[in-house]
Amino acid sequence: MTINSQLTTPVPRACPLCEQENASHFLEKGALRLVQCRNCSMIYANPVEAAFASGQFYDRMSVPFYLSSDKLESDYAPVRFDRELRWLRTYCRSGAVLDVGCSTGAFLSQLNSRFPGDYTGTGTDVAGAALDFAERQGIEVIREPFLDCDFGGRRFDAVTFWAVLEHLVQPGKFLGKTVGLLRPGGYCFILVPNLESLAVRLLGADYRYIMPDHVNYFTARTLEQFATRNPALEIVRSSQSHFNPVVILQDFRRRTERVSDAERARLLKRTTAWKQNPFLRPARWMYACAERLLIMMRLADNLVLVMRKKF
Repeated sequence: MTINSQLTTPVPRACPLCEQENASHFLEKGALRLVQCRNCSMIYANPVEAAFASGQFYDRMSVPFYLSSDKLESDYAPVRFDRELRWLRTYCRSGAVLDVGCSTGAFLSQLNSRFPGDYTGTGTDVAGAALDFAERQGIEVIREPFLDCDFGGRRFDAVTFWAVLEHLVQPGKFLGKTVGLLRPGGYCFILVPNLESLAVRLLGADYRYIMPDHVNYFTARTLEQFATRNPALEIVRSSQSHFNPVVILQDFRRRTERVSDAERARLLKRTTAWKQNPFLRPARWMYACAERLLIMMRLADNLVLVMRKKF
């Protein structure tokens, strides 16, 4: 088999939650085939494209997406990681933080600027050009794939996975390695899309975030099951966040197989600007009320999980 064929051959996989190979068809969208595990009900892509399994896809999209001017401007805006910084600050007031899937380093950069001297941040990713940018912002980066990296005895007070687990072919191995990197009492933070969100219920397969890049589709129940597989971890927070009505309206009208990365970046730039516009304060208040209602109804866009290492 040639190198090129290895990179394009689909990779079969077992259930990422229970590791069984007994699944039924769930839905198809273009090249994406989702199945549901008959044992634990986890929904996941099977097979997956080899470029997603190897990480090559994310390295290729560094320049056109992660380093696009719209994406960078949005990611480095002061409001971009407000929620994530608040969650981290609630449970981890200081210490060493490892951001897995750090991309251009925006979260760690904002962590350093908001709370100077309280944290030491390190980022890891497979997107080379994005890591180059992060280094230029003064972020310490690790360029090896997370599972291959020898951290040399380093331990962290917090490990973050912001919108990362949905991309991982072997999420269980990532969580297992995370346990070994956390100090006792350290925290692991996870944010993933919510398969039971209002957007998914209204749009189904037309929702833009049902996409080949996402190979794992969690509900609140399956995410908690995933987290509690490791006896060293205990859940200290299980919640939801985010609601983007513009995405629902756009996807309802368009109903295309995939929204371009450029269009996603443009929308992120617009919504980030709206969050910072003082004249839109009444609209933001109404939005916050709608988001709180959806969280109460378990219909928000994302799931949030915070876990503590017990020993």
